[in-house]
Amino acid sequence: MPQMRSLARELGLAGFVVLTPVDAEDAPTPEQKATLDALHRHKIDLADRVLVVNPGGYVGESTAAEIAYARAAGRRVDFTDPR
Repeated sequence: MPQMRSLARELGLAGFVVLTPVDAEDAPTPEQKATLDALHRHKIDLADRVLVVNPGGYVGESTAAEIAYARAAGRRVDFTDPR
């Protein structure tokens, strides 16, 4: 999350509208996870581009699903670290 917050600030100051994931400090309940997944898909629907913050090239299961959703929706997907 620190890298996401820093990048969101940098992009925001450059004039971009930034939609970031919700920072869930503790593991969400299954209901909260479903809500967050739906929220993230809605943010992807609103986006022109998706920038994946993936330190060291790592992409987790949820993020991989969001990447697939974004690509299926025709969104450009870029990564902070090459995979």
